[in-house]
Amino acid sequence: MDADALTEELRSYGISVESLSTDDEVLEMTYMTAFPGETVHHPEIGRACNALIELIEDGRWEPTRVEATVERAPGDVLGRWHVEPAWFEQLVDYELSETEFSTRVLETIDHEPTRSAAEDER
Repeated sequence: MDADALTEELRSYGISVESLSTDDEVLEMTYMTAFPGETVHHPEIGRACNALIELIEDGRWEPTRVEATVERAPGDVLGRWHVEPAWFEQLVDYELSETEFSTRVLETIDHEPTRSAAEDER
């Protein structure tokens, strides 16, 4: 599945994709959060993962590593998260529960310091 089709699928799940690139090993995407707080919004991550899981179950996308960057505004990174391809495969093969899948993904979240906090450190 090409980047344009993946972008459209993610957008249909309410993910505001700003950029997306994909190859056989990794899908890199940046999206604008609809919830620009201090932390990455967990249900928004869930919607992105659900879009990809549906594509896998329909045979339209082969799992690769997903590396997501979440922005509050262009260039203002809120955080990053990722998913390993094996987690997708284990989930669709019923070897991993939805709860365990979610826990693994949420444990990868890396929040960027806010601009004000970074300025305070100077």
